Amino acid sequence: MSTESLAIDLDIDGMTCASCANRIERKLNKIDGVTASVNYATERAHVQVPDGVGTDELIDVVRAAGYDAAPVDDPRAVSPPVDDHGQRPDAELDALRQRLIVSAVLSIPVIALAMIPALQFTYWQWLSLTLAAPVVVWGAYPFHRAAWINLRHGATTMDTLVSIGTLAAFGWSLYALFLGTAGTPGLTHGFDFLPQRADGSSHIYLEAAAGVTTFLLAGRYFEKRSKRRAGDALRALMDLGAKEVSVRRDGRESRIPIGQLAVGDEFVVRPGEKIATDGMVIDGASAVDASMVTGESVPAEVTVGDDVVGATVNTSGRLVVRATAVGADTALAQMAAMVTAAQEGKADAQRLADRISAVFVPVVIAISVATLGFWMGVAAQAGMSGGDVTFAFTAAVAVLIIACPCALGLATPTALMVGTGRGAQLGILLKGPEVLESTRRVDVIVLDKTGTVTTGDMTVSEIISADGHDETEVLIAAAAVESASEHPIAAAIVTAAQDVPVPAVENFTSTQGVGVSGRVNGREIVVTAPDRAPGALDADLAEVVDRAQRRGGTVVVVSADGKPLGAIVVEDRVKASSAAAIVEFRRLGLTPMLLTGDNEGAARHAAQQVGIDDVTAGVSPEGKLGVIKELQSQGHSVAMVGDGINDAAALAQADLGLAMGTGTDVAIAASDLTVVSGDLRVVGDAIRLARRTLGTIKGNLFWAFGYNVAAIPLAAAGLLNPMIAGAAMALSSVFVVGNSLRLRRFAPNR
Repeated sequence: MSTESLAIDLDIDGMTCASCANRIERKLNKIDGVTASVNYATERAHVQVPDGVGTDELIDVVRAAGYDAAPVDDPRAVSPPVDDHGQRPDAELDALRQRLIVSAVLSIPVIALAMIPALQFTYWQWLSLTLAAPVVVWGAYPFHRAAWINLRHGATTMDTLVSIGTLAAFGWSLYALFLGTAGTPGLTHGFDFLPQRADGSSHIYLEAAAGVTTFLLAGRYFEKRSKRRAGDALRALMDLGAKEVSVRRDGRESRIPIGQLAVGDEFVVRPGEKIATDGMVIDGASAVDASMVTGESVPAEVTVGDDVVGATVNTSGRLVVRATAVGADTALAQMAAMVTAAQEGKADAQRLADRISAVFVPVVIAISVATLGFWMGVAAQAGMSGGDVTFAFTAAVAVLIIACPCALGLATPTALMVGTGRGAQLGILLKGPEVLESTRRVDVIVLDKTGTVTTGDMTVSEIISADGHDETEVLIAAAAVESASEHPIAAAIVTAAQDVPVPAVENFTSTQGVGVSGRVNGREIVVTAPDRAPGALDADLAEVVDRAQRRGGTVVVVSADGKPLGAIVVEDRVKASSAAAIVEFRRLGLTPMLLTGDNEGAARHAAQQVGIDDVTAGVSPEGKLGVIKELQSQGHSVAMVGDGINDAAALAQADLGLAMGTGTDVAIAASDLTVVSGDLRVVGDAIRLARRTLGTIKGNLFWAFGYNVAAIPLAAAGLLNPMIAGAAMALSSVFVVGNSLRLRRFAPNR
């Protein structure tokens, strides 16, 4: 039986609180073989399904639970239009705003009449009823509708609490007005922050019913708008791509939608235009501004043969580019997918919040009923009066209204949305929320040298031939084999040989930490480190190799059929930002360590320039893995930064793996965090941002738990007016989202 699974993403409509998300998630997970995660903040479900389970079945399950769902739009589709302020139209948000405005206009006079006795004219209570009725019926309709739908499916949510609370307050007021003495002309009563023991039949709660509805509508409106702002960074990232492209086909140039561009197409990029998709320059030279993708502010020079990334901007010359990736395969789409995956994940703390939210509403209803029963019992023992009934009713309604599972549900996902979105803007890609905790614990940061601390742009500085051979022969043999490798040393050798004919290689083999080999013109060519060369070096060659290594050069020996042909010296330079990055690591409480497969001389030379004291050189990939394990066995929590295939095992073993985006796909796949640019300082920014995001999540959860733990007992004790409870409940969600939005102001330390 096939065990392969397929990932399906669904947009969920109709969720009003975290309890809704938990309910949908439970329903989806009841399907055999399905693993679902529903995110209230993003209003999206990520579902892993086995063979035989399709999108339609998932949508039917969601609809059966009382909600609606639709497949997430194809990321390659053209984005919908935006308004004059750069925002996409949102019919639901507009309708909610209209409902809020009307309810506020009607509620303000009701609240004013109830709070200020001087305004209470002869029949003021009947005017209050006239104004409050549309608010409770029409304004609160979304709450009533959601509560009814959930009731039909045997579920309770925050809407259930709100609907019961507002209808109870409104129903009590109708009873007091029509059957009690509250409708008596000239009746007056003041507003109290604490419930009072007044004559129940003369007391109305229209201001509570209307005020709570308006406050909750305001809370939901600002919560929804804030959630939209929290996702702006991801939407902006996905909108970076060009919408049209000038393609050359059959000798003619024409403009086509980006969705029609195919791999292999040649397209023209004029100065000021965005590069339509990932590709290779086949004509022209220019400077490309990649700041919106990598965070690098300085444009990079590109010419024929250089790779370019879609959504970057051509600043000067005209370029002709051959497309190498389109749609979901582009670097931009993969960045967006990584950010989306991180936002859809759940931190451990959120799983606890989800479990609490799942039973929250039934427990609150039980507490409300118990509150009513308790105070009625107290009143019965003391001699029941109308004022005691009013007090008991007020306390019970306040319990219903003050409780807020939404703050719990929003605590983690909103912070993740904003944090990962801000990271994407800065060229920092986070794989999942579980990474956040790792950034807090790490105390040692292990750095690869080539491409991480140094530029990785190696150049051949010297070619030494053995007796009986010449430099050109050495270079051609090495370039033929290295042409199949993606190591920085290989790139330097191939570049040095671009003006000489290089034969094809057969039976190419790359051995991590050792070197490369292959058959070239019938000879077995091996390119490897000096200490792993298959044959002994003659005295002159060994002396040159030793001298080059002492001055910081990296040496590879080229052998043919087991005998050395010569050696090639390549040199790298330290990145201008590396020294500042090391200072930042120490400020963050991290001890830097250089771990490289390069020789001792080159490693010490680079470490001295950037201020690293602890250096381990000449290690294989297995050796790097062993060093990481040894550090962990000593009680350290280790972060590893690398960019090559030989770093993949160490990146995977480390408590926190960070890959430089300039590196290989293997290294990026093995890491927890990816830094899109090659600037080592961004690693420090990534750790700071992850720690800040984790701190925000913990702060949100502390507030959400603390609010409910403190507020519900206060309401049950009769110490909160229902309208004040409604305002506090609405503000609790807005506070959590607003606290998360502060992450948008995170600034890089460079």
